[in-house]
Amino acid sequence: MAPAVEVRVRADRLRLFVAGLFEDTGCSQPHAADIADCLVQSNLWGIDSHGVIRVPEYLARFRNGAMNPRPDIRTLHSVPGFDVLDADNSAGYIAGRAAMSRAIELSADSAIAAAGVINSNHCGATALYARMAADRGLVGIAMTNVAPNMVMPGASRPITGNNPLAIAIPTFAEFPFVLDISLSAVAGGKLLVAAKKGEPIPLGWATDKAGRPTTDAQAGFEGYLLPMGGHKGYGLSLAIDILCGLITGGSFQDHVKSMYRYPADPSRTAHLMLVINPQAWMSRDLLQERMAEFCSTVKNTPVSADGSEILLPGELEYRSEQQRQRDGIPLPAAVYEQLARIGQETNRSMENG
Repeated sequence: MAPAVEVRVRADRLRLFVAGLFEDTGCSQPHAADIADCLVQSNLWGIDSHGVIRVPEYLARFRNGAMNPRPDIRTLHSVPGFDVLDADNSAGYIAGRAAMSRAIELSADSAIAAAGVINSNHCGATALYARMAADRGLVGIAMTNVAPNMVMPGASRPITGNNPLAIAIPTFAEFPFVLDISLSAVAGGKLLVAAKKGEPIPLGWATDKAGRPTTDAQAGFEGYLLPMGGHKGYGLSLAIDILCGLITGGSFQDHVKSMYRYPADPSRTAHLMLVINPQAWMSRDLLQERMAEFCSTVKNTPVSADGSEILLPGELEYRSEQQRQRDGIPLPAAVYEQLARIGQETNRSMENG
């Protein structure tokens, strides 16, 4: 019998198991549960690159001191409608949730509010935070800077990252409108897959270490990503770096460290969470009516090919979550086995959490 390619695990079991692993590194029970919830939620949405596959890296960073398992997150600056938090080198998931929670609180007194956070680490899918606002009938915008990994065409070294951005807008229907993107032309994981298959990549995906455009997947993986949309993605990534790191007093550009290149060092990433409360000037019923018209227009757009379908941002993730809640989360067998081995060290299993 051929070995299993993947193993399906119930979301609730996986969440309990992963939370236990983070408790074992010294995280408080609430923080461990928050990290696990963010990771498993990413898997439920089908964003497996930001799901529990990341657990071993995060555990190692807690254990080697790169991240603080017991952070004291505090407010550095506070003015009407805007706070800046110091994450005290916490996991990015904890800092991101704290900042968005604060922005939501501030929005109760104003139509628009924001919270920045500095001295943080990798925070995963930015949709996690934008949706916190949308789930409360608010518009959420979440962004983060990352270590420079992207070059402008013609440059020989990166000066900005493929900084992620998410915008979530309530629809009061089955799922919110959620745009969640990073600003490189393609995810780095696609380069790695092509390299392992020995396949070329299209020009425009990446450059080699010298900044020269390449179709060699391995050279591109070892080199730098190119921005989506050329100068548009490049300029937007610079703007996010300014908004997250520069104006908050946090780190930006080369002051942000890659957790892969510097696995024992704090990343010093910075995030910005913004909230808009449209119900400050528009009733919930009217907002729902207008969003329904908007979404219906998109969904009913004529298509050119038989069987094709127009999807709204967030719709694929909604469908994935429905299926995976029912059938379990598919983990690659290698990932399942790696997590199981880690759990055995402290007598934890995915069968009993």
